Amino acid sequence: MAIQQYDAIIIGAGQSGGPLSTAFAKAGWKTAIIEREHIGGTCINEGCTPTKTMVASARVAYLARRAADYGVQTGPISVDMTVVRKRKRDIVDSFRGGSESRIKNTEGLDLFMGEASFTGSKTLEVHLNTGGVLQLGAETICINTGERPSTPRLEGIENVPWLNSTTIMELDSVPEHLLVLGGGYVGLEFGQMFRRFGSQVTIIQRSAQLLAREDKDVAEAVADILREDGIEVLLKTAATRVTRTPDGKIELMVSTSEGERVLSGSHILVAAGRTPNTHKLNLSATGVEVDKRGYIRANDLLETSASGIYALGDVKGPPAFTHISYDDFRILRTNLIEKGHATIKDRLVPYTVFIDPQLGRIGLTEAEAHQQGKNIKIAKMPMNYVARALEVDETRGLMKVIVDADTKQLLGAAILGLEGGEIMSMLEIAMMGKLPYTVLQEAIFAHPTLAESLNNLFGYLK
Repeated sequence: MAIQQYDAIIIGAGQSGGPLSTAFAKAGWKTAIIEREHIGGTCINEGCTPTKTMVASARVAYLARRAADYGVQTGPISVDMTVVRKRKRDIVDSFRGGSESRIKNTEGLDLFMGEASFTGSKTLEVHLNTGGVLQLGAETICINTGERPSTPRLEGIENVPWLNSTTIMELDSVPEHLLVLGGGYVGLEFGQMFRRFGSQVTIIQRSAQLLAREDKDVAEAVADILREDGIEVLLKTAATRVTRTPDGKIELMVSTSEGERVLSGSHILVAAGRTPNTHKLNLSATGVEVDKRGYIRANDLLETSASGIYALGDVKGPPAFTHISYDDFRILRTNLIEKGHATIKDRLVPYTVFIDPQLGRIGLTEAEAHQQGKNIKIAKMPMNYVARALEVDETRGLMKVIVDADTKQLLGAAILGLEGGEIMSMLEIAMMGKLPYTVLQEAIFAHPTLAESLNNLFGYLK
């Protein structure tokens, strides 16, 4: 079979691959992009877009139940999951359709829907979803195949209809009692979401705190909020076995510091880990190295161990965020098309956990700053000190910043509060501009906004 030759081939149409493919084509490169399932990657199809759409529905239910706090009288609140699901599907279809249209309408860019695997260092075999096989080759190949939810290692799980972060969004009714394995971003967002939809929820976390990457005080504040919402949070608790009873209930055996315990639920969500999509690529044919978990090893220029082959997005390992994947696209656009010298070294990595209130994070944690031997000062302020939060009766959470005591530069921040991700982004801009914290402390912000909380926050530095 003849090999179709291209200037560049991209495997995976995620948040790196899609825009990179159109950028290559517009620069005059003959380009092919291969996608196994759907354009847009995890973000649009199973991640950010659908989950945040459902989080919005859950927040409306939460506010409706709180209406009397604001002097507004409502009737009984119920949630129709089929409507929630349809709204989610419609928005996903719209976003995916827009991305697919951009690719299909770009001159010099060929889209192939199918499964790709390497047959040599610069050649690929594509098994098309419609049938047939293609042979493709290029001197530049970019891998953007992402991750998938990991299959749990739990005795008995093969006999239980367990949910992952994709399948749980297709439920057509509210679970009676949702058991959540994992206290990371995914577990917390879905746990709170379904609690607000009306489920009883239990979160099981193996370690001593939720959100293992956060400082202990921030993680404890998150746990307090979830417990206030009526969620059972079990820390230092390991799932050991799961069974299904004759009446369809799920029984989960867990080991705690106080001994064994049996939890009973109607549904179980596995939200503990993801696996890179490298298993079908036949990377051994290329010389591309992977780590023990299957993630592709890439340097600060996103180059793999094989010349001309690059890795972008989640497939090269954490941090697994959409905005990082998109920045990977910008790195390669700059270096390969514009002949620049962009690197991922020392780039800031912001993220927001879309629990309610949000947790926005940027830069170093307190623990990381201490580990690096920084001379730091820390400011913490509860959200009930923020006028805007009091006015809208959303006062849960805290603001925490870490600054360099010598240079007055911001080193990091955790904003757990109303629109925490937006406030965090203001601090990120200050960090990018290398503004000393005193500029924010003395700045004029419109009153009453959340931004003006920065005037007061730095007064708590110590």
